[in-house]
Amino acid sequence: MKVLITGATGLIGTQITKLLLEQGIHVNYLTTREEKIKHEHNHKGFLWSPKKGEIDVACFENVGSVINLVGASISERWTKSYKKIILESRTETANLLYTTLQRIDHNVRHFISASGISIYPNDETHLYTEESTEVDKGFLGEVVVAWEAAADQFATLGIDVAKVRTGVVFAKKEGAFPELLKPVRLGVPAPLGSGKQWISWIHIDDIAAVYVYVLNKSLVGVYNAVAPTAVNNKKLTRLLANTLNVPMFLPNVPGFMLKLVLGEMAVLVLEGQLVSSQKLEKHGFIFRYYNAENAVKNLLKK
Repeated sequence: MKVLITGATGLIGTQITKLLLEQGIHVNYLTTREEKIKHEHNHKGFLWSPKKGEIDVACFENVGSVINLVGASISERWTKSYKKIILESRTETANLLYTTLQRIDHNVRHFISASGISIYPNDETHLYTEESTEVDKGFLGEVVVAWEAAADQFATLGIDVAKVRTGVVFAKKEGAFPELLKPVRLGVPAPLGSGKQWISWIHIDDIAAVYVYVLNKSLVGVYNAVAPTAVNNKKLTRLLANTLNVPMFLPNVPGFMLKLVLGEMAVLVLEGQLVSSQKLEKHGFIFRYYNAENAVKNLLKK
């Protein structure tokens, strides 16, 4: 088996690549940077430029599945120009893959696309499943709808499509977890806003394993990639503080202050969704990190 990955050098892509290579699955990957190119017998890089509509079609040779992870970070300040980058980095890249597959002979039968649980509206009590039809009316909801529409078009080519709605990824050195940890390490842990907003999270090892599972089991459709037990902001802050033996005595950080500092992207810390992982579990996926306590313990061990 050979798989093509976009976004392969990012946080999740790096871990997926490692798992695939360990399983003897050959990996091709696309990059915009020539210095990232490798030419190993089981791991090869190819250049593309989604902005220019250019791609090395040799990347598709003997490829049966595509894992599409590419997308600009949502953790940069949301200026008008950067919001455009966030959206187009997800849609233009998928569109280039689609139009390329339209015009070449290929063996691709499975397209697995990253997506996000931010498609679901902010809610403190409602449990969202893959069957939920509610869509967040903000910018992130707009992004995910367009992202998934770009993935769905591959079905018109006779390719099976899976969409992995990823939660907040907990990893030791990158992503949200180090940012959540910063105030605790500085000795000033405090819940943000109401502290009641849900964080539907997933450990980096589990999210990579989810993608590989979807690939190996040829799963189709939408899957929520979140740990079975979500945690709210206040509980997670207390868990981090207790784990590092830091007293938690400060009041909640008011939401209006965070909005002044972060602008529109304050929704990333002030809003959240309670999301179900039962569909993946019913398909036989077993989470290694089931609750936040185990995940935090693993990520903070020396």
